[in-house]
Amino acid sequence: MQKVVNAIALLSGLVSISILGGGAYLYIQKDALIESATQAATEAATEAVVSALPGLVGGLMPEMPELPGATGGVLPGPAAPSATGGVLPF
Repeated sequence: MQKVVNAIALLSGLVSISILGGGAYLYIQKDALIESATQAATEAATEAVVSALPGLVGGLMPEMPELPGATGGVLPGPAAPSATGGVLPF
């Protein structure tokens, strides 16, 4: 019975040490891990947008009209106001 208890205590200690070691590794490497995850996400998003753009934009863009060779004169517009109105007292 004592051997079983000793084995459980030894395994418990090993698990505790491995958890502490893993936490220390993550703490030390957190900047590199965050940078690599950010870079991978940016590349994946860029690839997804680039692959989706031709299908999305191709159907939404209207035909480009041809420009006329010559244009006419200026159209008459509304007359300019004769007065600008009163001033607001402050």
